[in-house]
Amino acid sequence: MTSSPKIQVMDVSKTFKLGGEDFVALDHVSIDIADREFVTVVGPSGCGKTTLMNILAGLEEPSSGRALVDGKPVEGPGPERGVIFQQYALFPWLSVRKNVEFGLETAGVGRRERHEVAEKYIAMVGLEQFADALPKMLSGGMRQRCAIARAYAVNPSILLMDEPFGALDALTRVRLQEQLLETWSQDRRTVVFITHDVDEAVFLANRVVVMAARPGRIFTTIDVPAVTRDEAFRMSDQYAHLRNQVWSAVHHQS
Repeated sequence: MTSSPKIQVMDVSKTFKLGGEDFVALDHVSIDIADREFVTVVGPSGCGKTTLMNILAGLEEPSSGRALVDGKPVEGPGPERGVIFQQYALFPWLSVRKNVEFGLETAGVGRRERHEVAEKYIAMVGLEQFADALPKMLSGGMRQRCAIARAYAVNPSILLMDEPFGALDALTRVRLQEQLLETWSQDRRTVVFITHDVDEAVFLANRVVVMAARPGRIFTTIDVPAVTRDEAFRMSDQYAHLRNQVWSAVHHQS
């Protein structure tokens, strides 16, 4: 018997007013995402990737259709969904440790437990030596690792990631991709990861969703086989074939 999807997007459309006219950001989008699946979403600018993410996060309401998590309608933000943005969204006056503890403190978790949980996830992202540092003292990659630790600390079953590595240099980006996959392999949370980068989409995902623009809709989905994600995979003919397949789909939507 097949289990129910973790996330269901059911015939979702979203229309904004733009210059006095209706702009259709999403047009009858439907997709199911399984529990513990890692899905990347790519597509040209204006295809509605971020709008879809915001609907899943509960930050936007669809104009029509429904988004469900564990069979329940998304009606706002929830603790089962951790959201990570490109801009880090750290509190600049709080240390790394206090940033990671913030959601736990808001939820009423006691000081000792907050500290233990924060230490665990700070170590997970390799920031032990910077636990007492303010965000301004960190590099961009370190700030994003802090944001990831903060999202993990509240124990969400779903991670929603909107271009989290988009502003980073190429080497830092690759390292964080590998670290994210290592973490995901340990706990297998459901991940929806928005990116403009085709290489990143193929390297990370179990399944790549390619969106088309004007109006935003799903063009195709491409499965990525379960293989070891390492440098050998990046250099393989299999990776090149998948990358070309995704790139061709995205290019025809530009």
